[in-house]
Order: sequence, then structure tokens, then C-alpha cells
Amino acid sequence: MKTPFPLRDTALALVALASITALPFSAARAADRADTKASGTYVAGDFHNHTTCSDGALSVKKLVDKSVKTFGLDWFVQADHGGSSARNCTLAEDPFEPVAPALGLTTSTTGPYPPNTYPSGGQPVGTGKGPNQTWEATLPNGRADVKGDGTDTPKKMWRWQEIKEYQYPVIEAESRARNKPIWIGVEQNAPGHEHVSTNVLPGQLPWPSTAAGGNAALQAQYEYCFDRSDSDTSRGAENQWDCTVSGSNNNNLLDTTARKITGTNSSTTPNLGHLKTVEGIKWMNEKAPTASYFVPAHLERAGAYNPTGNNGFNIEHLRNFNNAAPKIAFGFESMPGHQAEGNRGSYGTGAVGGGTYGGSGVYAATVGGVWDALLGEGRNWFFFASSDYHNRGSFGADQRETTSDFFPGEYTRDYVMVRKGSDNLTAGGIIDGLRSGNSFVANGQLIDRLSFTVCAANPGLPRNAGNALYEKAGQNATAANGDVRINGCATMGEKLVVRPGTDLVVTVVLRDPQGTNNAPYSFPNPSLKQVNITQPLNAPVLDHVDVINGMVTGMVDPADTANYAGALGSKAATNKTAKVAKVFNSTNWTAQADGTRMMSYIVPAAKASQYFRLRGTNLPAATPFETDADGNPLLDFVSNPSDGTLPGKIPCSDAACPAHMRTLNGTKYSSYDVAGWSDLWFYANPVFVEVVNTVKVAGIK
Repeated sequence: MKTPFPLRDTALALVALASITALPFSAARAADRADTKASGTYVAGDFHNHTTCSDGALSVKKLVDKSVKTFGLDWFVQADHGGSSARNCTLAEDPFEPVAPALGLTTSTTGPYPPNTYPSGGQPVGTGKGPNQTWEATLPNGRADVKGDGTDTPKKMWRWQEIKEYQYPVIEAESRARNKPIWIGVEQNAPGHEHVSTNVLPGQLPWPSTAAGGNAALQAQYEYCFDRSDSDTSRGAENQWDCTVSGSNNNNLLDTTARKITGTNSSTTPNLGHLKTVEGIKWMNEKAPTASYFVPAHLERAGAYNPTGNNGFNIEHLRNFNNAAPKIAFGFESMPGHQAEGNRGSYGTGAVGGGTYGGSGVYAATVGGVWDALLGEGRNWFFFASSDYHNRGSFGADQRETTSDFFPGEYTRDYVMVRKGSDNLTAGGIIDGLRSGNSFVANGQLIDRLSFTVCAANPGLPRNAGNALYEKAGQNATAANGDVRINGCATMGEKLVVRPGTDLVVTVVLRDPQGTNNAPYSFPNPSLKQVNITQPLNAPVLDHVDVINGMVTGMVDPADTANYAGALGSKAATNKTAKVAKVFNSTNWTAQADGTRMMSYIVPAAKASQYFRLRGTNLPAATPFETDADGNPLLDFVSNPSDGTLPGKIPCSDAACPAHMRTLNGTKYSSYDVAGWSDLWFYANPVFVEVVNTVKVAGIK
């Protein structure tokens, strides 16, 4: 535990805190004054998961139930893939199907429930049941009710029709029944690339709206117009949609029948898909400039960008997206879902970086890499994550184990600041929160509260008193699940403007929640056993926090190709100034009994514009196969999980290690969900500092 501040300094800090919003910091100003910035609350949610309306295994209702009831998310966006599907995901599961057929378990109305199940109903165990039934077999007029092009038998329904006519009414009803904002989006198959989490909100009326008759027509039209897998040419049948983008020079590329660009990247049309994707962002900006988002998902997974194929994102594409509409394309999911797969995140050797690193893609996991290069321009480019739920692999949906996906809220949570308080929680407020960058992501309930600020040091207070002031303010904010609002301080997604030579105080206050998380395993963490730490897998403890600092050198002109475009490791995708500037752990933070950890340090005499971001983990530096000597995450990829002749890396030797672990010659190896629960990280979005008369941080208001 850090040595407490002297009583005199603490008293001074408390006196200053009593009038905290009125402190006259003449040396600095934040993006918003404390007295004009509304109070708010961090709320947890997820915006990228799947049902049987695409390639998922569950109905809409059951996925919502698992997400917002079982695992308690505050908000949820349902976002199936674009394209088409034959299955009717609006039908519920048969509650009399076995909960866990692999174990021969059944549901019980009297309890107690078996330890490997959740008491929330059954699941489909085969085709022709529940949400695995086809649209043709379940709609009143059968095939005639499935609109648009298509010759398959049974006929597949285009995603635009699923959204507009079937999924949206169920989603709106679920939202109101559960008194939580739940709405619909699309995981777009982006032309020229891979996948993107998208949302066009106008028209939708999730809770707390009391109006009737909401619709997702704009979201449906976006899917028709800009999804690579939607080859329908019917213009949305009776909707007669036109995908024209006002003022665009590319409207001449629209097919005369379909009224959309029907091509994509190919050997004869290189980069056409990327152009179409950017057109979609411009369309969003025209139709819903403050109520939509475009967030590339698991963007390292498909490899580097291919101008004649449809895979990957290089840094220039992220810059192009952000340039086209910075209030819509403002971040990425570099921490993918599928965290329990044998190849964590579904990242194999073909992924950029060859796999994930501590569960994150290499674009964000590498200090000085792609994310830092974007932040080094001062761009609004923020870090997000999702669960990408499809199924639980070899286990049923109501079993605790998984060899594929975690449910939304079970493992990964995106915490977003929503202004005006949680009582006024709305879908629009959540999108505003995402766009603001005032958010953080945590896996495995490693942390659940965070206050992260950079403040101009108050010259009227002794140095220790100043640190105590900001730590106390952070402690108050964390206790209230809100953020610090002090003139002369900025938090995640904000910019602090200071005079040259101003001392900066970087303050982090967080909560490592006490007790157990959602892991079903209480045996010792096999990764930590390697370094002689015995810690239950379901009771992780935060080991350390890294403060990462980099310089802001200004926006790069697209004409400057050497600095604008390039793959991982190129000059354009690197920020050599980024570094781990400070490491906090039990030796230099103050610990409270409720799990609160308070820490701060001073950056003296700031001379140049810069940013600070955070990450933290339950693993010490130099944990074999997990972290290097500096605490950076190592490659998660082991080998093809279906190849039973190859061992893993970390033995799972406890008698309670489950049978589904990768096993060779009688030795079990940490893998699948056990590997996910063993290796936990959180990431926090950046705080920017602009030093007057140096580089302007143009991307932040």
C-alpha cells in the first residue's frame, strides 16, 4: 500500500475539494467546464451478437434474456450479419427441450438446478424446432411472404426484410418489457473489407419511449444499400429504395435496376468495395449524423487489406472512414469476441499479428502500433469490444462451460458514460457516449468502476496535496459510478488545453470488484500457478495498471502516402513516441477494503501536445507465455485446436480442470474458456492534452 499523504496535505486537499468546481485554473481549461458538463453514469452494454436470423444459435428473445437479465447489461444492440438467412429467429425456443443434452440434464421447475446450467429455459437441439424453423415453414403465406430476389429452397429472407418487418418489432417489445434500451443494428459485411458493427437509430423507439409504431426502416435500407452479402436487386420490394448519396461523385456507379453499387473489390475493380464502404458512411452522415455509428470489428482477423478481395483493414482505411464522418466512424473493436475459442478471438496464423495478444488484436495491443499512430494524430479513434455471441461450441446455451463464445455481459463489458444519469438512459444517449470516447472495456469483471483524469496542477497547493485532491475527487466519482467534473481536468475522450510548462497530474481511481466473477471454475488460475501465485480462477485480482503516453504530432494529409497508408509495422502505422510511462501496482497505489485502488503521478512541465491511455491485467510481468518482461501481452495463439497431436503451452494440472481442455498424453493444457478466464485485461480510452502554441489536437472539440 502506498504511504498515506501527510495530514496537513490531506486536509488542504479536502478543503479544496469542498469548492472543487470553482477552482480557477488559469493555466488550463478542459473541453467542457465543470459547471456546464452534465452529470452522468457509466453503463455496461454490448453491440455485436447473433441469432438464427444469421449464423447464431438462439432466438432474439433468448439472446436478449441472457444478456440483460442473466448477465445484467444496462443496454444491448442486436446486430446480425447482413445478407440473407432461411431461419426465423423471432420464434422462441421450446422450453421442454433439454437444457444440456450433452450431459443428459433437463430443466427443473422446483430446483435446485444442476451446477452446469442456468434456469432460463430450453434451447433448440436440431433443425425444425424453435428459431431453427424456416421462414417458409412459419410465415402465413409461406414462400410468398419472403420478398426480393432469391431461388433457394427454402427461400432465404434478405436481412433488410428481417430487420424491418420481423426483428425490430420483437426488439422494441423486449426493450419495453425489460425497461432497458435495446435496439437493432447490423454487423455489416463491409465491401472490400471484413465486418463492421453499424447502427442507424432514427425511427427506432426503444424504452424509455412511450410512443407506438417505431421502425427500423433506415437501418434496413442501409443493409440493402451497402452490405456486401446483400445481392438483392428489388430495391427493398415495395420500399423502392435508392442508395444515392447527396453530393457524391460516385452516384454514377449505381446499378440502374438495384439503385446501388453492386460491385466490390475484384481483379477488374480493385478498391471498389472500399469506395462503396466509404459511400455508406457518407450516407449515414446524411441520414443520421449524430445517431449512427460505424465501428470495424475484429479487424485484424482476416489479414491485411487486399485491394482485389474482401478482407482486412490497413491504417489508411481507418483514416478514410474517420475523415469521411468523424462523428460516425470513431473507433474499432480491436478486442474481438469469441474469447473462449481454441484460437482466441477466432484469430489464426492468417490474422494480422498471427493471433490475439491478451485477447486483443495487435492493432491495439502493441504499444506504438496502429491505435497509437491514430491517437498520435489527435484523432477521435476509440477502443471498444464486443462478445460476438454465436454459440457455446461443444456445450449447450444453458451450460456454464463454453468452447466458443461468452454471452454478452458474461465476460466482456463495454462501459460508456451516459450524461443526465441512468434514470434517463436512452439509445441516443448511449451512442453519444460511445462517440465521446468516455468509455472503457473490461474482461472477466477485472474492474467495474474507473475514474481516469489528467489535470493541470494547481500552483496554489503543495504537490502532495494536489495529488490527494484529484485522488479524492476520483474516489468520489468512482463511488458514484460517474466521472470527475473539475475545471482544469479532462477525462477519457476529452482534451485539456494547458500553457507550456504546466505540470500535469495523471490520476487513476478504479474498483477491482470483490468476490467472484461469472467464471464457473474455482480452481487456481493455471497461468498464475507458473509464477507461484495461487488465485481462484473465478476471483481474479488486478495485478498492475500501465499508463501509456504518446506525443500528438498532427493530422496526416492523405497526399502524404508514406505517412498515411501502410500495413502493420509501416511508418504510417507506427507511433515511435508511444511508451509505457508509468506502472502502478500494490507497491505504489492506495488500496481500500472495497477494492478501490487510487494512484497518481506528476508529469512535470508539459512542453508538447500528447495523450494518455490505460490498460491493466491480472497477470504480473514475465508470466510465461502470457506477458513479457515489460508486462506487454504475448501471442495467445497455440496451434490449430483441432490438431490433437500438439500440446498447449500452460498445463492445467488441478484435479478440477475440466475434461474439455486440450489434452495430450494425459496432460491437460489451459485452453478454451479456462484460458480466457485466466488472462484478463481492461483498456481505457485516451485523455488528450493540447499545449498552447504547439500542435493542435484537432480531433477533439
